[in-house]
Amino acid sequence: MGTKAIGILIATALLGACAMEQTELEKPTKVGDTIRFSAGPCFGACPSYTLRVTPDGSGLIEPQRFTAVPGPTRFTVTPLQYRRFRTVLAQFRPAQGTVKRIGQGENCTRFATDMPGYVIEWTRGDAPPTRLEFQSGCMDASYGKLRATIASIPKMLDIAAMVKPTPRQGQVTRGLERRPPLA
Repeated sequence: MGTKAIGILIATALLGACAMEQTELEKPTKVGDTIRFSAGPCFGACPSYTLRVTPDGSGLIEPQRFTAVPGPTRFTVTPLQYRRFRTVLAQFRPAQGTVKRIGQGENCTRFATDMPGYVIEWTRGDAPPTRLEFQSGCMDASYGKLRATIASIPKMLDIAAMVKPTPRQGQVTRGLERRPPLA
């Protein structure tokens, strides 16, 4: 293969690498937990995505379906937003390095099907992650505060516009068909 062809291949590879989305956050320089929050799919049009926030304020959202962002998107949070996020979730955090699951047949008596599942994971350095798995169909009153906290996360982190479901062409929205504007 000629020198010119090798040069073209190298240039193409470098340009391709530049165009790729970086889906990893940098290792935080501040001490604290990196918090990962995942909203799973439901039977309808629930936004499904994973986000991560570091104590430095770096954030990354990775959409799966029914969100307003088409692919991995970086965002930032203020120190106050990070502290609030960490603080409101602390009351639900299991013991360090453990997994707690809240779901039907385990520790939930009133359960609605077809609801999204949520996972909250705290990681710090090389320590084992701490994880809470919550099936939001659990309607027991004792989990009402957890449901309300989860619902507040997009607004708290100022990413509500990113995770808002976007109607598709021809999709029924609020019982009204989407129609082209009148001429």
